[in-house]
Amino acid sequence: MPTLHWVGKDKVINHHHEVPFRVLNTQSTFSATEGAPANTTANRIIHGDNLEALKSLLPELEGKVKCIYIDPPYNTGNEGWVYNDAVNDPKMKKWLGQVVGKEGEDLSRHDKWLCMMYPRLKLLHRLLTDDGSFWVSLDDNESHYFKCAVDEIFGRDCFIMDFIWRKRDGAPNDRKVGSVHEHVFVWGKKRKVGAKQTLAEENFQLMPRTEKADAQYRVFSEPNGPDPRGAFRKIDTTANGKGGRYVESLNYAMVNPYNGTEVWPRKGTCWRHNQEEMQRLQADNRIYWGVTGTATTPMRKLFKFEAKNGMTAPSIWDDVGLNQHATSELEQLFGHKAHFDTPKPVSLLERIVQIATQPDSIVLDSFAGSATTAHAVMKLNAQDGGQRRFVLIEVEDYADAITAERVRRVISGYGTGAKAVPGTGGGFDYCALGEPLFLSDELLNEAVGVEAIRSYVAYSEGIPEPERTMPDNPHTPYLLGLNRETAWVFYYEPERATALDVDFLASLRFPKSANTAVAPKPGTAIIYADRCLLTKPFMAKHGIVFKKIPRDISRF
Repeated sequence: MPTLHWVGKDKVINHHHEVPFRVLNTQSTFSATEGAPANTTANRIIHGDNLEALKSLLPELEGKVKCIYIDPPYNTGNEGWVYNDAVNDPKMKKWLGQVVGKEGEDLSRHDKWLCMMYPRLKLLHRLLTDDGSFWVSLDDNESHYFKCAVDEIFGRDCFIMDFIWRKRDGAPNDRKVGSVHEHVFVWGKKRKVGAKQTLAEENFQLMPRTEKADAQYRVFSEPNGPDPRGAFRKIDTTANGKGGRYVESLNYAMVNPYNGTEVWPRKGTCWRHNQEEMQRLQADNRIYWGVTGTATTPMRKLFKFEAKNGMTAPSIWDDVGLNQHATSELEQLFGHKAHFDTPKPVSLLERIVQIATQPDSIVLDSFAGSATTAHAVMKLNAQDGGQRRFVLIEVEDYADAITAERVRRVISGYGTGAKAVPGTGGGFDYCALGEPLFLSDELLNEAVGVEAIRSYVAYSEGIPEPERTMPDNPHTPYLLGLNRETAWVFYYEPERATALDVDFLASLRFPKSANTAVAPKPGTAIIYADRCLLTKPFMAKHGIVFKKIPRDISRF
């Protein structure tokens, strides 16, 4: 597969590994007003750099996010975004803190944008479930470069669709040609070998039926009166024979039941169905011969009562709101004009979330902006009783005043009089990035707390959640996880150095018999400590693996 190269790519391919792991600190919690449903979905808004925030989410959410939507800077030269990733390279350090300029003014603008996006894409990919999907809004400034970069990470065969969203009614009049659309790219995370579509697409929901789609079904006049089964739409019974699609056995004569004449497929076509199937359809009055029964090409009836409850999403979306609608939505929410450039309409995000999720899915937006994604999630939950959970990340100073405030108002209700909108209920935690887990000298940062360190080590060891243990377990307060084969022990004390010795082993309470309510002694014990006083032969005999704190704690 062809790949895209840009200045700095070799420096950022693995930059996500160099990003410090920071703990997340809850600053406040907002719950529904009295009388509204309580928050049961653990929603979260994080204020901070999304690269660091995404990494901080890995222990909790890796492989668990069903739908990711992002609306990154379009790199038009007008957003004033700044490249701020601390990549250890002299050329890229020159970019730090500099506003990215317009086309022709800044020759490295596309390189900077791709360098900013690439490590974030790597982390987003890790957060998705295997059947999850990744949705991105972009215009033509970076869309072609971006698709190449994402294809490299997700795989070209995991690309699903470039949806075209009509964002405005009329073209801008500053040029003789004008764009009225943006792209919404979609990828799935995985695709089975030989499968026609990704796991994500296999699990997509059909779109709700629209009035426009239902309008295709009508009650048509027929020689013997309207069909008592009701409205139907007409489907062509012939197939184009070009390109090797002509099938000789499907070229036969049908008999018109009203006048007895033979009817053949039009020149260059053949029937879609074999003769036996066509006779079955005719016997069931599922072939339409026109008002007078003299049609030269009969049509098949597809009845409305047989239609699916939903419909396939077309690749062009002109019915999910415009930019101007999104601006009006913000004005209604805040009661005044919100100074926020190019927000997305809620109906656009509703469609994405409706297609891509189940009622209990997690939805992530790491360029949260005005929180349209959260609004759509809460609105859908209110409609179908779902428990979808949202996680938003926003780096700008308006994270509380706009991003979180919008969510508060959607939860509580907003507007007055005839324009009043009832609250959806729910709640969220407002978080900020805290201390790094590791200090610059690679020592553990005790300020983050023992529980944060335990959680990180359990994740780095790959201990499944059902097998993780709390300090109040019956074996030892240092136990991280346990199954019948392995015990993971993190012997750590902030105030003193710990030693793995015979006395510590004697303190571990694992019964020898399996005939007990307490788990039996596992065959292998992976034990972290500051130092080890046991001999290698002794550890080999007893199935003990020593890992030194902090040297052997994996970085990711």
